[in-house]
Amino acid sequence: MKLSYLNLATTDPAWNLAAEQYVFDCLPRDRMYVMLWQNDNAIIVGKYQNTLAEINRAFVEEHGIRVVRRLSGGGAVYHDLGNLNYTFISDAGNEPTVNFRVFCEPVVQALARLGVTAEINGRNDITIDERKFSGNAQYLREGRVMHHGTILFDAKLDTVQQALQVDPAKIASKGRKSVRSRVTNVCEHLPKPYTMDEFRAVLLDEIASQGEEYVFTPEDIAAIDQICAERYATWEWNYGSSPQCTLLRRARIEGCGLVEAYINVENGLVSGVEFRGDFFSQEEPQNLEKYLVGLRPERSAFAKALADVDAARYFAALTTEQLVDILSE
Repeated sequence: MKLSYLNLATTDPAWNLAAEQYVFDCLPRDRMYVMLWQNDNAIIVGKYQNTLAEINRAFVEEHGIRVVRRLSGGGAVYHDLGNLNYTFISDAGNEPTVNFRVFCEPVVQALARLGVTAEINGRNDITIDERKFSGNAQYLREGRVMHHGTILFDAKLDTVQQALQVDPAKIASKGRKSVRSRVTNVCEHLPKPYTMDEFRAVLLDEIASQGEEYVFTPEDIAAIDQICAERYATWEWNYGSSPQCTLLRRARIEGCGLVEAYINVENGLVSGVEFRGDFFSQEEPQNLEKYLVGLRPERSAFAKALADVDAARYFAALTTEQLVDILSE
């Protein structure tokens, strides 16, 4: 089978995922395609995951981390410029599933050339000394497979943990949750220093030395731009496609007491809110639900909807700003 490789220069996560889909859907099926690419500060969530259950929303917003949903299943991963990502797109044959090992082995071999012993463990992980540095996922459709993985080469591991850290007591989700693993960077195990560019060159040589480079045409780029704009850059795909979940937001406020908000979310929008706690009120807090249903569960939406509401009538001694803080924490 022919092999073509694409060495992408952009670090826009939405565009890179759109490029994957374009190659999968639109380029000739007479060959295997290999793609190397990087994303700058992004969380990539699996197709069947609940985005809100996977991210530390406050940390993500504070640090400008992009959140994008991919086509394949599996768990959420964090990408920065210390990550190198790879994609194989090929015919899957008649098998209902594809062996991950076939596509992970070139990564193991590339590291062996650099003096690092890596192993393929479990269903879709590659490890060094039992510590994960690569997670992999697959998307199959119409006899075609897209296999992609991420390699922690010199990533900011503290950011990985904080960006994906969510208090499990504060969310009950029907989506598939990620399983957190002990992780490591490849650079920590190299016998001598290598730059990302040097490592990228070794990996490309290992997986595509017999291939020819494919460069996107202006027509390709226009089509990818459209896919990006219509899917991967949209809130509806990245958040709205999430399964139903219930967010628990709570705080104890001096002079008011404990306020708990159970926020039901369906298709990324608030479908209901129930308040509990030991506060006092003049009016039933449940009457606030009419202001909140249909909103995105975001601070800006809550603040706008409650701008003219006197929160103290529903929660004695609570300001509207404090109520927005609770709903948005």
